[in-house]
Amino acid sequence: MTDPTGSWTDPLHEIPSYGDETVWDRFSKAAERWGSRRFFSAGPRIRDESGGAEGWTFEKMRECAARRRRDYERRGFGHGDRVGLCLPNSPEYFIEWLALNSLGISAVPINPDLRGADASRLVEHSEMRLAVVAPPCRRFGLAFRAACESRRIAVAETLRSVPEPIAHAPRPESAKTAASLAEAALMYTSGTTGLPKGCVLSNEYFLAAGDWYASLREPWALLEGAERMLTPLPLYHMNAMAFSSMAMIATGGCLVALDRFHPGRWRDDLRESRATIVHYLGIMPAILMKSAPSSKDRDHGVRFGFGAGVNPDLHAGFEERFGYPLIEAWAMTETGAGACIAATGPDRIVGEGCFGRPGPEIETKVVGERGEALAAGTQGELLVRRAGRNPRFGFFSRYLKDEGATREAWRGGWFHTGDIVAQDSNGQFVFKDRKKNMIRRSGENVSAAEVESVLVKHPGVEAVAVGAVPDEIRGEEVACLVKTAERSPEADCGIFGELFKHCIENLAYFKAPGWFASVPELPLTGTEKIQRAELKVLLLRMREAGELADFRSEKKRNG
Repeated sequence: MTDPTGSWTDPLHEIPSYGDETVWDRFSKAAERWGSRRFFSAGPRIRDESGGAEGWTFEKMRECAARRRRDYERRGFGHGDRVGLCLPNSPEYFIEWLALNSLGISAVPINPDLRGADASRLVEHSEMRLAVVAPPCRRFGLAFRAACESRRIAVAETLRSVPEPIAHAPRPESAKTAASLAEAALMYTSGTTGLPKGCVLSNEYFLAAGDWYASLREPWALLEGAERMLTPLPLYHMNAMAFSSMAMIATGGCLVALDRFHPGRWRDDLRESRATIVHYLGIMPAILMKSAPSSKDRDHGVRFGFGAGVNPDLHAGFEERFGYPLIEAWAMTETGAGACIAATGPDRIVGEGCFGRPGPEIETKVVGERGEALAAGTQGELLVRRAGRNPRFGFFSRYLKDEGATREAWRGGWFHTGDIVAQDSNGQFVFKDRKKNMIRRSGENVSAAEVESVLVKHPGVEAVAVGAVPDEIRGEEVACLVKTAERSPEADCGIFGELFKHCIENLAYFKAPGWFASVPELPLTGTEKIQRAELKVLLLRMREAGELADFRSEKKRNG
């Protein structure tokens, strides 16, 4: 059936069909309706490279993006191309992304902390034809810039002249499909058994994310034209790029983006930004609760915080002290809004790791090791899909160049999340653990296998195993057990420093181990595979016994 606008909807679950609508189309409609309202404001520590005012209106952003579009057209860029964006939280990020989207060009958001091997593989794997970067004086994403130049990928500084693409750069094939289903972005997410995967995200993915957020239940429903959403999260992550940005486009609100979370200024940021909504990761409440009480704790107009990972022991105390609820939510880059769950109901549970009850538009199942459905209260892997005729609505389209991984993720018609949860008799989900071999550090997913693949290349390493240890601030920290060719206290001390430097030179800083220890043997199975469960227990015991060398203070962004 169709709604009054002509879009198809599922009569049972109201799954929309966006037809040929794109992110650019949605933004253009918003600019026609709310042209003079501010869409984007930069935090006090973000320099506006284009010389604009502190805040950018919908109309000004659209005009700048339209001019940038003409630059891309003149150089022959068009539908099916991919362009990397290595930019800070800034108006330029949106100008570039909207201009690209208007031409059917896919944006590849880049984490500026990528180093050596990370950056090189992403450039090659994505087949991007151009990279847009911040000026080198910003020292932002320098390793990524170098990786592009070494592989003869054209580099443009933001809002500067677009260069000709390198002649031999491949142009990916693009299938004929509705514009809403066409690729809008290629976002990389950490793999479970190897290198990060490239998630192909459609226009539908982003449109659905904004519509989902805009329709939150009372009392957290977004108020049209009234919200100011403060986020310290980077635009190269799905949280800010999809949910936050698209929700403000859908409701005529203003996105206020900080360069990062600054604990000492957070209270001032809330007040000065006039924020009504804030986004958080679990590390933020933990840090704020360690700070001294202040008369500024409640000096703000925030209605609620939206995020994930708050320490259950701190949840209620944070809300009492700072005066606004923290709405815990669950989603993945792969699921988008196709299966997003948030604790927004009147029976919201605080302090138990609960992320709420799924709505009727989502089907869920908790299964055991053999795929059998488990009874309420039993821990198992969470499987999700969209209810109705299109079970993949709002999800990622596929893993780039990895059809096998895509099929495996969707085996049996369900998306396998790899997250271990329990669902109570009332349908509320509580997060328990991750089935995947993943370390969650300060909101960043770190693949243990990826870190191991870098460490074993060091000549002094015979074998290595990487896992997680609990961290009171960051949730988890990366830890490494090393089997060296020649073991001695002096040799161990030296090689730990060498391995740490080796990781910093080849991986994003947050992926480098913060803890090291040397062991005579690693916990292995009979087929020489690492016993992950035993490794987890061993690392925890060694941490509690003080047997791990601490390198956490050496892990510094851009350091």
